[in-house]
Amino acid sequence: MTIPRYGHRYGIRIGLLGGSFNPAHEGHLHVARQACAHLRLHQLWLMVSPGNPLKPAAGMAPLAERLASARKIADGRRIIATAIEAHLGTRYTADTMRALLRRFPRARFVWLMGADNLRQLPRWDRWIRIMHAMPMLVLPRPGATRAALASKPARRYGKYRLPARAGLCLAAAESPAWILLPVQENSASATELRRKILTV
Repeated sequence: MTIPRYGHRYGIRIGLLGGSFNPAHEGHLHVARQACAHLRLHQLWLMVSPGNPLKPAAGMAPLAERLASARKIADGRRIIATAIEAHLGTRYTADTMRALLRRFPRARFVWLMGADNLRQLPRWDRWIRIMHAMPMLVLPRPGATRAALASKPARRYGKYRLPARAGLCLAAAESPAWILLPVQENSASATELRRKILTV
């Protein structure tokens, strides 16, 4: 089980990108690189989920296979693929956040999500607690960004949105705090990649 080692360092800035990674692809790496650059992260963890409660089990590759695909796009130093949620025994984001904050009390975490996930955040378990647990970096997604900005979370927490130029300060910001990063969208998706693999 891959567990990142350096979360104990005081003030280390760590980005958390959770997902099924079924499989990991260029879009994930694009998000990771943009976040590392804009937030000046010391590390970014690709957290491969044991199982997403909002996604059907059918068509979901085994955890080991998905973790292996994430390792292929990680460099093992700054971008790290991990199945830490399986080690922690968590499936819901709110529980994962709480467990990580307890395990790495000196780290400064930033939660990363696509605009599509911000839009559907009210479907997540204890989504308001999630907004208050860690600062967030939201990245644009094709066809979802405008809807995300009009979504319930964006409207409810509109006054806590920081300008993109505050990226370096985001990890130290008191939650709730979030930034929508105005970068080029990447249209890569695991669904399309799986379709291509099945039709080869």
